[in-house]
Amino acid sequence: MGMFDRVLVANRGEIAVRVIRTLKRLGIRAIAVYSDADADAPHVALADEAVRIGPAAAAESYLDPARIVRAALETGAQAIHPGYGFLSENAAFGRACAEAGLVFVGPDALALEVMGDKIRAKRHVSESGVPVVPGVSDPDATDESLLAAAPDVGFPLLVKPSAGGGGKGMQVARDADELASALPAARRVARAAFGDDTLLIERFVERPRHIEVQVLADRHGGVIHLGERECSLQRRHQKVVEEAPSPLLDTATRERIGRAACDAARSVDYVGAGTVEFLVSDAAPDEFFFIEMNTRLQVEHPVTELVTGVDLVEQQLRIAAGEPLAIAQVDVRMTGHAIEARVYAESPERGFLPATGEVLAWRPATGEGVRVDAGVRAGQQVTADYDPMIAKVIAHGADRGEALERLDAALADTVLLGVETNIAFLRSLLAHPDVRAGHLDTGLIDRLPAPGSTGAADDPAGAADPADGDEAADGAGDPLSDVARAARERDARAGAASAHAWQRDRGWRIAARPAPDGSGARVARALADADVATDADGTVWVHLDGRTAAFPATDRRTALDARLAMLERGGNADPDLRAPMPGSVTTLLVADGDHVAAGQAVLAIEAMKMEHRVTAAVAGVARLRVAVGDQVARDQVVASVESAASPDGADPAASDHRPRDGAHDAAVANASHEE
Repeated sequence: MGMFDRVLVANRGEIAVRVIRTLKRLGIRAIAVYSDADADAPHVALADEAVRIGPAAAAESYLDPARIVRAALETGAQAIHPGYGFLSENAAFGRACAEAGLVFVGPDALALEVMGDKIRAKRHVSESGVPVVPGVSDPDATDESLLAAAPDVGFPLLVKPSAGGGGKGMQVARDADELASALPAARRVARAAFGDDTLLIERFVERPRHIEVQVLADRHGGVIHLGERECSLQRRHQKVVEEAPSPLLDTATRERIGRAACDAARSVDYVGAGTVEFLVSDAAPDEFFFIEMNTRLQVEHPVTELVTGVDLVEQQLRIAAGEPLAIAQVDVRMTGHAIEARVYAESPERGFLPATGEVLAWRPATGEGVRVDAGVRAGQQVTADYDPMIAKVIAHGADRGEALERLDAALADTVLLGVETNIAFLRSLLAHPDVRAGHLDTGLIDRLPAPGSTGAADDPAGAADPADGDEAADGAGDPLSDVARAARERDARAGAASAHAWQRDRGWRIAARPAPDGSGARVARALADADVATDADGTVWVHLDGRTAAFPATDRRTALDARLAMLERGGNADPDLRAPMPGSVTTLLVADGDHVAAGQAVLAIEAMKMEHRVTAAVAGVARLRVAVGDQVARDQVVASVESAASPDGADPAASDHRPRDGAHDAAVANASHEE
């Protein structure tokens, strides 16, 4: 067949950028696709050609096989690289490519179909001698038969939907009573999320570690593995930090788990790059169990590339073009250690809710051993249409300790202003003693205390109020707050328009001189070293000494009015229900005028694969401000609760003014369209 001349990349964001870079290095013409939300995205600018495939909604653009295939045919592409997420594991899309005479850069339909069903996959690999977690995976199993089989499997048990992923519907049952409740609940969730309520049960491994093995397989019978990755640092079953190699495995176990991964790939005549995922108990690291196989490139593939020196995208393309593997198992060497952190547009202080906004400044980290895969640029809008991951920061070192230090330094040097991110959380996670020591498990992050403030002032109105003058700025205040105040003072003197233009022309860097009498010298030095940007609503964003904070332009009068209103209510509980994130209203759980109790869910909002229920903080009468399908902004008032007398004459709204923890229920991940 020979190597391709033109390849279409059916994805967006950082993975599209990453694939296009390898295409261009190989001299292959790269064709991008984009939705209306991505018309000016970096992957579009980097490609040799770009084709619009529809509106922002993924279902009408990136998830529409017909549009993707048509774009490939119209541009003369010979192959389609799906990246990860979206259509990358869609067997019907693979067949559509073949029917159109296009090469799908991925495995054949058999592997996609078998490995896409957890029950079928476990049965299939088990027949090839790959160890699986003890359990029951009968697609015809009823709740009664699962309950009867449970004692033989052994408690605690994990109940899992056979279809779907992202942790949706998974529940732990520690005895028969809990299992009896978990089974019907899991079926309801699975039916609603995936259209398939088939369940499986398996033994729940205590202190589990998630370890996966990268495999490559060609059409000539060649199958090799490139070592393992440790992916145990997860939140809500989504990976956050990954590394290679695992600090848990010894040489003998590494060889055994690698062979098992290759056996799993051979069992479905696998072709291309894939990942076989295993569960390993921290208490028994020499024992591992097959979980599933991901039939595509993984988000965390860079750590494998850094320790092996193998470009996995290049290998995918060569295999898809019919070439045999040029690498034998004896050629694979793992050198040093690599760790990756996923940078999300989200607010850790708000329960990791997705964040949106305009990227005012973006400067990726550089340095020895540092790699940044990103699909973002200054001026770009981060919307609620897609997955909130915007970049990956990866570091390689001679050993794990050096890789950790380099990754922390790279995260500190990463400048992203205008959109909240999890960078501060990532740095605190990497500093945790258990992480430093390599004592990891999939529940570690969930056991950590809720993230606190990452640097924004508790009273941003007061902290950034120019009326306070130099006395506060030269005191013992937080440096970020001082910089925000000084920047706002300068803007007030220079005029917003000229100040913003000057910032833009100078790459968002601000230089300042101390006053002649020496006052403000410390703030001036900090201001000269800081990255500062002001968004459209006057919020000042500051990055200094590895920290980022945002200071809203709230004046003291507004802040005082808010405090007085709170005092009049008799406590902190707010009768206004606000959207915790930008998104779409999916469900109204009460009607306008209904009586609600404190803590009762009123409506649900969905964005970026997550659904969040907004709850009443006080009791009273619900007044809805939105309808199903409405698009709402973060902090928009979506409902309010009016005080109303109860039948006995008491005021339910006044019965409990204790503040509730958070403005919404725990977030629940929906089926992922990306990873």
